[in-house]
Amino acid sequence: MNKKTKSGMTQPLSEVRVLVGRARHQASALSAQLRKLGADVIEIPFIEIRPPRSFRPLDAALKNLASYDWLILTSVNGVEALWERMRKLKLTRSFAKNGLRIAAIGPATKKAIEERGMKVSVMPKEYVAESVVRSLKKKVKGKRVLLVRAKVARDVIPRELRKAGARVDVVEAYETVVPKESRVRLRALLKKPQTCPHIVTFTSSSTVKNFVELLGGSRAASRLPHVASAEESPFHAIRFASIGPVTSATLREKRLRVDVEANEYTIPGLVQAIVEMVAAGS
Repeated sequence: MNKKTKSGMTQPLSEVRVLVGRARHQASALSAQLRKLGADVIEIPFIEIRPPRSFRPLDAALKNLASYDWLILTSVNGVEALWERMRKLKLTRSFAKNGLRIAAIGPATKKAIEERGMKVSVMPKEYVAESVVRSLKKKVKGKRVLLVRAKVARDVIPRELRKAGARVDVVEAYETVVPKESRVRLRALLKKPQTCPHIVTFTSSSTVKNFVELLGGSRAASRLPHVASAEESPFHAIRFASIGPVTSATLREKRLRVDVEANEYTIPGLVQAIVEMVAAGS
């Protein structure tokens, strides 16, 4: 599978079909890196990003940014949604006032924040909620904290920071839903040996949960990894690649295998893990 291009560049993922299930507008970053390494990339979104049912809570918080000491952003989607509301409310200059400090969960989120002219004060070494808490819990006692996130998300950050003495407000900036049009495409893809992917990537717990739902629910999905032969189900040959421990925990919760997990919980980390798995012949 390890081939070279005419320019001499090694393509360790040549002839490897990889299914990317990120939201449509975010798939390109992962897909581009995989294609550069020779992979045959198939894009079927497992999640769709939508605005919240109401922007009132978010707008109210943004209009009162001066009252907060910390702003926590846990995804690029959160950054984009927040900035769009700030722009519409003509409040983009508010970040320069009152010494508001910003915490980002990881490098992609940090980059999205900085691209909009904001400064990130804290980014944890590990890009998970627990690490955000460890980075902030000694800094937030008696402080007001605004956490901007998806409608459905883990409660680790608000719960633990409140225990540390912070006053935490949680507001929804967006929600993730199952793209209904992906159901037929995904099921058709998995039925045919010539189109069935060798690897399926998961970049969040939402992608795992929605993947299972697209297949018909936990009961249907839970049987897939345990079939006796590839003739009974293509899932015997498929490998599941996870971006990090939280996503891996969700895969296991849904009774799906974790064949490889990124050491660094980023898109480049996930790509590297896939390359190493293929090289090892897993």
